[in-house]
Amino acid sequence: MIQLAPSILSADFSRLAEDVKAIEEGGAQLIHVDVMDGHFVPNISFGAPVMKCLLGKTALPFDVHLMIENPDQYIEDFVTPQTEYITVHQEACTHLHRTIQHIKQAGVKAGVSLNPATSLDTLDYVLGDLDMVLLMSVNPGFGGQSFIPQIMEKTRELAEIKRAEGLDFKIEIDGGVKLDNVIEVVDAGVEIVVAGSAVFKADDIEARTREFMKLIGEI
Repeated sequence: MIQLAPSILSADFSRLAEDVKAIEEGGAQLIHVDVMDGHFVPNISFGAPVMKCLLGKTALPFDVHLMIENPDQYIEDFVTPQTEYITVHQEACTHLHRTIQHIKQAGVKAGVSLNPATSLDTLDYVLGDLDMVLLMSVNPGFGGQSFIPQIMEKTRELAEIKRAEGLDFKIEIDGGVKLDNVIEVVDAGVEIVVAGSAVFKADDIEARTREFMKLIGEI
């Protein structure tokens, strides 16, 4: 089952609840929550209070992506009854295994994200502990960037590692995914598709969500 996780980084914050309701009506299965601190990435987005404003206003679970330094300090802030995943960056964690266990002990599924230039082998000794691996297909920090084509091969390599080792983590991709490349992305092994501006900048958000869902074969 392929899931769509539209990123609210690209939503209209003056009507956030309405935009989220539109993706829910369109068939999306997750809300991708991009958290940026202005240090790990060159941009500031929002924190837990904005995410928590959506509690009870949607049935969709939260897929939290912490693009921040010292993520261990903030994990509990993002744990809610609707939080399904909390993902941290390998590059931001001095003790990655400890951080993964921290997330799991909080009762949430644990993910690790890799920047485009970070090798898959940095996860060799933690893959068995993960519920998700998020591959960045742009350099993190800003929405609306173009997909880095080399990430397609990286995705295929990760999918083969998963198959060969019999692991069950989800493969997620984030950055530059649009209607014209989403089928190729899924064919490479992606199971959770993050789309930001391609969904939320559309004239009709619900209709655009349905277009994505039709292409990835879920509705």
